[in-house]
Amino acid sequence: MGAALVKGQNGTLGADRVLVSVRTEAAVDLSALLVTEAGRVRSDADFVFFNQPSAPGVSLQPGTPATLEVSLAELPEGIAQLRAVLTLDDPTATFGRFAAAVATVADTAGVVLYEYRIEGLDSESVVIALELYRRNAQWKVRAVGQGYAGGFAALVTDHGVTVDDEPADRAPSTPPQSKAPSRSARPVEVFTVPGEAKLSLEKRAKLDLRKREVAKVLIDKDAFGIRARVVLVIDKTGSMNRQYRDQVVHRVVQRMIPVATQLDDDGTLEAYLYARFFAKLPDIEVEHGDEWAQTFLHLSGTHAGIDYNRIGGRNDELPIMRDIIDSLRSGDRPTLVLFFTDGGFANRREIAALMREASRLPAFWQFIGLGRANYGLLRSLDEMTDRVVDNAGFFALDDIDQIDDTVLYARLLGEFPDWLRAARVAGILR
Repeated sequence: MGAALVKGQNGTLGADRVLVSVRTEAAVDLSALLVTEAGRVRSDADFVFFNQPSAPGVSLQPGTPATLEVSLAELPEGIAQLRAVLTLDDPTATFGRFAAAVATVADTAGVVLYEYRIEGLDSESVVIALELYRRNAQWKVRAVGQGYAGGFAALVTDHGVTVDDEPADRAPSTPPQSKAPSRSARPVEVFTVPGEAKLSLEKRAKLDLRKREVAKVLIDKDAFGIRARVVLVIDKTGSMNRQYRDQVVHRVVQRMIPVATQLDDDGTLEAYLYARFFAKLPDIEVEHGDEWAQTFLHLSGTHAGIDYNRIGGRNDELPIMRDIIDSLRSGDRPTLVLFFTDGGFANRREIAALMREASRLPAFWQFIGLGRANYGLLRSLDEMTDRVVDNAGFFALDDIDQIDDTVLYARLLGEFPDWLRAARVAGILR
């Protein structure tokens, strides 16, 4: 028996060729979606199922159960993830009626590397079981277990596959309707990360509600399922004293964590504090969000070995922006920078030059104003010229505690999917 995964957990794949299969008492079809960093197929040829059993690097071997034979080295360069999908043969059945299916990843000798028992399903007839994904030069496996109550047609169309009008052209487990249901009519599906199980019931319930609000925005903007690096930058200047004293920035962290759970492979937030200089802080993990905030959100003193006085008390955005830009490489997965500040941005010419440079790179910068301040340059980002694509947005929050999650996430994520599409057209993203 291989290593047991729990929902949201990942592991490294050392083998070049792997076999993905499932053990279940239910009659299921196994299929695969080969998707880019944006979570979409390049064409219908990237959908592997019984009627189209192969694609570059992937072959569906018939049997009971069927097996996906995957050559990781032969997957096209533009493919960032392979999503293994289970669909019940009987479209009127649901996974909740059966014992939990077990998805396995084995080497070509049949030695099981990983097992994932897919628990917690109820009314779903379709589930994304596992995801093989590329992280730099390394391939990894992630236990997804994301049920799709909207059905097979909803799942494949959300990933960019064309659903024909004739039922005969579909996999047999497709519901009888000729078109996928509208997004607004579908149940909201969310990703889960391992640390959620360690939270109290109250915190898990609040997190789940926020994740669903994030997912709604991404679904409505045709961007659900993308994978992106999420970077959180928080202003640490003296003018932010009230925001730190009243723990507003602590609550900012808690409300940004759900964004990372739905976008980042590991559900973590990269974090920085900045003033005249900046500090790269440990990544924020779901189960340690409160402790992280208490440990690292300070204006002065020394905490966890970090000299906060050295970072300074007045703002200079150039060093932190330069550092993030230098971390970006053409062709990388998308990056979403969530930049919280109470204003300043005095180096207008230099910052504008950096944003023009950054427009060629795979990152969208969402600036958020905290408090009632003069935001100057930030308010004119949309008017900035000579950029390859519009790579930045801004909105101000006089009081983040007075804005509900629905509105917050709609404003926070509203422009990111538009940038994704523009970046793909411009060749910034594959």
